[in-house]
Amino acid sequence: MKYTTILFDLDGTLTKSEEGITRSALYAAQKMGFTGFTAEQFKGFIGPPLFVSFKGIVGMTDEQAAQAVEYYRERFSAVGWAENEVYTGIPNLLKGLKKNGAKIAMATAKPQVFADRIAERFGLTPYLDAIVGPGLDNTHPSKKELIEKAVSILGGEPIMIGDRLFDIEGGQQNGIPTVGVTYGYGTEEELRDAGATYIAHSVEELAQILLGDAQRAKGIFLTMEGMDGCGKTTQRCALVEHLKNLGWDVVTTREPGGDEVAEKIRTLVLDPKNSALCDEAEAYLYAASRAQNVRALIRPALEAGKAVVCDRFVDSSIAYQGGGRALGRETVRELNRLAVGDTMPDVTVYLHMPPERALSRRLSASEPDRMESQAADFHARTYETYDHLFEGETRVVQVNAAQTIQEVTREMLSAVDERLNALAAE
Repeated sequence: MKYTTILFDLDGTLTKSEEGITRSALYAAQKMGFTGFTAEQFKGFIGPPLFVSFKGIVGMTDEQAAQAVEYYRERFSAVGWAENEVYTGIPNLLKGLKKNGAKIAMATAKPQVFADRIAERFGLTPYLDAIVGPGLDNTHPSKKELIEKAVSILGGEPIMIGDRLFDIEGGQQNGIPTVGVTYGYGTEEELRDAGATYIAHSVEELAQILLGDAQRAKGIFLTMEGMDGCGKTTQRCALVEHLKNLGWDVVTTREPGGDEVAEKIRTLVLDPKNSALCDEAEAYLYAASRAQNVRALIRPALEAGKAVVCDRFVDSSIAYQGGGRALGRETVRELNRLAVGDTMPDVTVYLHMPPERALSRRLSASEPDRMESQAADFHARTYETYDHLFEGETRVVQVNAAQTIQEVTREMLSAVDERLNALAAE
């Protein structure tokens, strides 16, 4: 890597912050009696200091602009900061930069208290060696001064990345190269006219500029486990949406199943008509479907730096066939070694719910499949095996699935974030 210190702007470079910024600016302008503006007109607030924008875009005096900044922060501190999402591909880019030894800082005109909060909420903090932003004292430091401070903290061979001319000019004033990103809120013409050293039209192009031929980081692998009826389908949707907001390109799959071949095996295994299927054949069929899914979908997605969310994985076989079918946990684990190889989850969400309650919920929704039609003692053994299997496993996030849907989602996402932050810190 040519550059060892990577400085990022925040708004329009790391995150899509338009909604929170424009809504908060409109709120402040209206409280000051300046009406008739649209959210589109207020996109200019993204990048420069608020005080400058209220004067230049809205036409306020110094005194009015200072008061408007206070009103802006009133709404932004309550809800605006969270009206945000990370650009797709950013977390894997940051992961790749850290993998190759880079130091990373955020240099932003956003007050540092908000920059810190956003970085923490959207999973960026573990990748950052420094966050540099102004205080709330309305001193309005220039981008030049913010970049200068970040460089003084980290040293190395720096490069500045941003989406507006202020980022490019600030980098030039510090004598460092710059990358203008056109996926944000500035135009390519603006960035070229400002003298950007490089132009990146996407996060992928940005990664090529920064990493070159250096090794890329792999994606993250998450699985969901639990008794049939515990709410995996609902919570999987919430998890996928959350990961997308964190900037991950998400691939979803399921087991048994995955690609066309694995889905055919799924049909065979779950068809209630196949009651003569013996326990050992069932275990081998699950492993066969898993081997196909790993090679056709999961590994390629991870190699491409994506997040994979899989509904069930090898833990299900150990619980259902090893425990439920009484084939033995180690027997089933050994049977699956060739199927999964070294492809194991980084995070496993276990939705914990007693089997009788879970199955009751499941059967009230639709006709049972072949596995759901098994006797109560089968489900009891499966449940018990899950509990023994996950005891002390650091990759496993255990969630009380007997709560309301909203409570389960909150508990799950908080625990997943904690686990992902720990992985990033490693």
